[in-house]
Amino acid sequence: MKIKVKVDDRYYDVEVDDLKSRPIIAYVDGETFEVWPETKAAYSTVQVQRSVKGKEEKPSLPSLTSDQKSKILDEESRPDTSPEPVNLKAVRAPIPGVITSIVVQPGSEVSKGQELCKLEAMKMNNSIRASKVGRIASIHISIGQTVKHNELLMEYAEE
Repeated sequence: MKIKVKVDDRYYDVEVDDLKSRPIIAYVDGETFEVWPETKAAYSTVQVQRSVKGKEEKPSLPSLTSDQKSKILDEESRPDTSPEPVNLKAVRAPIPGVITSIVVQPGSEVSKGQELCKLEAMKMNNSIRASKVGRIASIHISIGQTVKHNELLMEYAEE
């Protein structure tokens, strides 16, 4: 999705990848950013990192005015009406880490939100859950395996 964003009196050309993936990859005026939105707590806390030739640094972004904060709160109070992503065949690692358990096997029927595996990152076990109802076709990981961000973990069967 391509949008033009105005912050104060400056316009930015922004292209955003899949809004349901984590991190959300955004391209702002040619620079790549990883955006980690948290749940709807407080007022839209967003962690942003800029990738510069393999290094990551926190950019200095303008702070939000109270009008901008209240607009974010208004938008967050609305129900999520965004459409489901079209192709959800692949289950990918949302963060780098180590696989500590695999709960399903090829052929398993899963429901949306069901735990598929656990990934340990920064001493925390993170449940990787099914994004849709379906059948698991293949598993590309094993317990103890180190995975990178966005690495393929599992695939759903064709529907």
